[in-house]
Formats: sequence, C-alpha cells, structure tokens
Amino acid sequence: MSLGYNRDVSDGGVLIGKRIALLVEEEFEDRELTGPLEALRAAGATVTIVGPAAGASYKGKRGDATVTSDLAAGAARMKDFDALVIPGGHAPDKMRMRHAMVDLARDAMEANKPVAAICHAASLLISANVLKGRTLTCWPSIAIDVKNAGGRYVDKPVVEDGNLITSRKPDDVPVFSEAIIRALSKITV
Repeated sequence: MSLGYNRDVSDGGVLIGKRIALLVEEEFEDRELTGPLEALRAAGATVTIVGPAAGASYKGKRGDATVTSDLAAGAARMKDFDALVIPGGHAPDKMRMRHAMVDLARDAMEANKPVAAICHAASLLISANVLKGRTLTCWPSIAIDVKNAGGRYVDKPVVEDGNLITSRKPDDVPVFSEAIIRALSKITV
C-alpha cells in the first residue's frame, strides 16, 4: 500500500547501516506506523519492530495493518539503535504503562539519538519525563499535557527540536518520514 511517500530510487541507500527501533502496541494509528516503516526501509535502514513481546502480532486501530514484533521491549537497548520511532493512535497510552518502553524513550532522549513521535506518541515522552524545555507538536487533545510536562506546544506538520522530531497526525506522515531520514542521514555509523 502506498502512503504518499515519494523518494527518488537513487536515494534508496542513504540509510544503509542505520538501525531504528520502531515501537508497537495494539491499536497503533495504521499510517503512522506503516508510513515511516516503509520510508525508512526504502532508504536502506534496518528497522526492528519492538513490542511488549517478541513474535507477537499487533493490529492497527483502523484494521488496515498488522505487524509482528521482532524484539521484546524488555530485551531492547538503545545502545543497539541509532533512533527511536513512536507511532500514535491508542498505542502510546498502552506503551506508557510498559516500563521497558518508557525506559527506551528516556534512554534515547538522554543519549541524544533521534526520537520521532507522531500524534499521541508524545504521551509516552511525557511518561519518560523528557519534554521540559522542548518545542514539539502532537495531536491537539494532548497539547495541554505537553505543556504541563514543561514542553512548548506548536501546531505545525513537523517540528524538529534537536534530536526530537514530532508531528501531529496521519496526514503529516510524509514530512515526518522525511525529517527522520534527514536526521539519520547526518549520523555517521
């Protein structure tokens, strides 16, 4: 399924050697997971889907996508990855209840690795207590939560604040994916 991401085929290897952890839980926003996943793989990155359990299947909230996790969050370590991607939907509310996922988000932010969060994914970052002084965007209903966590909310399709990349909704997936690729292409392996 094409999700509106268009990349020149000659750029297909720009992220070869880059390793990305993509978090998953039940009821993720389908396009917010599959869009970045397709874009990152098309750019040559190795994407590991990290869920509560390895080998488990997780369904998107719209029923358009089902993915199987490669690695359990409890076994994942950010030292093994170059970036972390967190899709939105109802999944982040479940992710924030899983200590291993909260720890991965905190560890990625503390290591200054690219952390990409879209839609409701900022709620996981709130639980990781890493938004103080950061400028970001998210789904409007959690903007007040971002502000209460010390973040500065802005309403833009994509916001880049240091290593933090955020977007608002499925329509933002193409610019969100481009921002992730741009950030990762600056990292030397």
